[in-house]
Amino acid sequence: MSKLPYIFVLAFVSNWVWENLHSVLYFHPNGEMITQTILLQATLFDAVFITVVGIVFLLVPYLRERLWLSIIVGMVGAIIIEWQALAIGKWAYTASMPLIPLLNTGLTPTIQLGLLSYLIFKLIKLDS
Repeated sequence: MSKLPYIFVLAFVSNWVWENLHSVLYFHPNGEMITQTILLQATLFDAVFITVVGIVFLLVPYLRERLWLSIIVGMVGAIIIEWQALAIGKWAYTASMPLIPLLNTGLTPTIQLGLLSYLIFKLIKLDS
């Protein structure tokens, strides 16, 4: 469990960068811009999500030996988050957001949690 602070910090920093880079692909349905406060809240949520996934992967040897499964876990989590947020009007996509057919979720948010989880877990050497 000594790896958890490192997971959280890396998750926070990497998600902060990701959120800022793809924020231009979002807008509030009421027409307002996405603010740094909103990006900070999203970053914190994402960092906690990845840390919780990290706890599960640390505790379950089967998962620790198959870090690639974190990509699937993260993507499923992201899809659920996107569907809920879009349904309640928390945010919307600009015309520039590439959409994944059938899922109707944006490409960048759909891959974000899975890809970053996997990369962080590999960097932290969760599998050793």
